[in-house]
Amino acid sequence: MERARQVAPKALVRDSVSEAEWALRVELAACYRMIAHLGWDDLVFTHISARVPGSEDHFLLNPYGLMFDEITASSLVKLDIHGNKVMPSSYDVIPAGFNIHSAVHEARKDALCVIHLHTPEGVAVSCQKGGLLPVSQTALYALMSIAYHPYEGVALEEDEKPRLQADLGQKKMMILENHGLLTCGRSVGDAFLAMFTLQRACQVQVMAQAGGGELIEIPKAILDGIGRQVRQTLGNSGSDRVWPAIIRKMERLDPSFRD
Repeated sequence: MERARQVAPKALVRDSVSEAEWALRVELAACYRMIAHLGWDDLVFTHISARVPGSEDHFLLNPYGLMFDEITASSLVKLDIHGNKVMPSSYDVIPAGFNIHSAVHEARKDALCVIHLHTPEGVAVSCQKGGLLPVSQTALYALMSIAYHPYEGVALEEDEKPRLQADLGQKKMMILENHGLLTCGRSVGDAFLAMFTLQRACQVQVMAQAGGGELIEIPKAILDGIGRQVRQTLGNSGSDRVWPAIIRKMERLDPSFRD
């Protein structure tokens, strides 16, 4: 924890940013904590970003070296689209994380938040030629807006970015083949709910396959009509109901994410 003590004090950061940015920092820190609580983190090696309000090319990313359950609002690193720190921080960011997230933020102005994880079930499905299968109701929600990107090695090369952007297109969810999962959304809550849906669909698929029996695929006609049913169930944004509950849960578990 010696390094964690080097994070800038809460008051110093809060006094240096707008109210809107601070509110976003709190939400993003809560998202990190919830993902750690669910066991979806991968030590210090995955990442969640959010575009800073009122800025076209500034976004927040986790400090490389902190576990997700250590992330706080003030510890997040603010970068521009070229990877330069906009505010002082004693931490760097993971290079592959910057490359992936900057690619999405650059191409998708509607993507306020981007989540990338290496969950075991997500990686397992990313290794399968068939990808995500229509074998559960949750999978149908994900299949409404799913994209795929082939593996090109650790995401360090600048020239991979346009291919990742083209493969994502206007989708909300992406399976990075042989690698993991990615979601984006118009808010932290939207991106989180998309990841919850995609991760749960992968988890169910892997568990169903482990049973060894023949799987029942849901007919295409039902898949084609699922959008209307989702809108009836969730409205325009299901995260409006889910995300406040997540914040309340994080407050009960450990409110230090607000620091």
